[in-house]
Amino acid sequence: MALGALAVVFVLAALLGVPMGLAMLAAGFAYLLSSGQDVGLVVDQTMNGLYNNYLLLAVPLFIFVANVMNASGVLERLLDFAQGTVGRFRGGLAHVNILANLIFSGMSGSAVADAAGPGLIVARMMVKDGRYPAGFAAATSAAAATLGPLVPPSIPMIFYALIANTSVGALFLAGVVPALGTALALMAAVAVIAHRRGFPAEAPMGGRLLARVFLRALPPLALPGLLLGIIYSGIATPTEAAAIAASYTLILAMLVYRTLSFAALYQAILETVRQTAAIGLIMSGAFVFNYAVANEGVPDAIRATLVGWHLSPIAFLLTVNALLLLLAVAIDEITILLVIVPLLVPVAQGLGIDLVHFGVVIMLNMMVGLALPPHGLLLFVISGLTGTPIGAIFREIPVFIGTMILVLLAVTLLPALALSLPRMFGYG
Repeated sequence: MALGALAVVFVLAALLGVPMGLAMLAAGFAYLLSSGQDVGLVVDQTMNGLYNNYLLLAVPLFIFVANVMNASGVLERLLDFAQGTVGRFRGGLAHVNILANLIFSGMSGSAVADAAGPGLIVARMMVKDGRYPAGFAAATSAAAATLGPLVPPSIPMIFYALIANTSVGALFLAGVVPALGTALALMAAVAVIAHRRGFPAEAPMGGRLLARVFLRALPPLALPGLLLGIIYSGIATPTEAAAIAASYTLILAMLVYRTLSFAALYQAILETVRQTAAIGLIMSGAFVFNYAVANEGVPDAIRATLVGWHLSPIAFLLTVNALLLLLAVAIDEITILLVIVPLLVPVAQGLGIDLVHFGVVIMLNMMVGLALPPHGLLLFVISGLTGTPIGAIFREIPVFIGTMILVLLAVTLLPALALSLPRMFGYG
């Protein structure tokens, strides 16, 4: 009866449009009341078991980095560098969109931040004077922004590290090759589309101008390398590295470039607080929901069912891919990560699947889900930011979805694509 109350309240709240974090909290409270447990357990478990985790402090710090980058005009220097590097190819601005998002992902760790930053700016550049169809420009921005969960420092990877009790450093390294592979695959898809539809190339930059653009962009370009360097050298933990990245970004914007006013800094802090509160609410709801599910033995039942199917590791991973892509049609990716993935991790571990490899497969599924119609979050974010009709984006996005699924299958079937770099740095 208690499990039924959990399911009924959750489904009803979701159908009524209640925010997912509140829906999970309401369902958790309904479960505790139905099972006769103390509702004070929610506060106790959440505060002591979740928010007492030092690693979580990295999340608002990385959000702050992205907001300062967006508010300070540093992004324009990165876009100039991307345009000078890949703009000369046919479909140049679409290539710039992908490269700029790849670089910015190394500073933000958030797909939504990428969409609102380089994604929005380049999409507007693409539709100016009718050079590219609005639907294609918006779809390219949505697909490029999906790189956020895979490029270190990735906020979803931090959540997964907590769920699976794996090394954040190993996960960050494991995401590098798949992220680069995805970016190259998306650019290959753009090249084919640009050739067929006759999209223009940008005027190439001269060597001297390109060198000047590179030097202007070098300080923000150095941030991802600085971040990874201090983590893997043992100088700082991921949380301390996040604080260093936030300080570096602030010094860059306020003292070096002098493009961030105190009013803009205040707005960046407010936006960071809002985004952190929203994530915290979802995490609280997921924590209570997962407590109820675990207390009723659902993970054990799922594990027993999957073990009963006698799946090989590869068959299990392919089943997980199909399941997560199916769920992404109706459920947002953060909910999947915080509610569904904890049920799958013990099964993966029992089958001898490397949990770092499993984490990268989960991140790739999240990438596809973020741009997958009809529920893909980034499609609606880009549509709202650019004013592009959602139907126009739906018509252009399938080729990018297919490209990302091919990368997902490659990483699923070839674990070395994810694990070679962590092993090179000594992660077993």
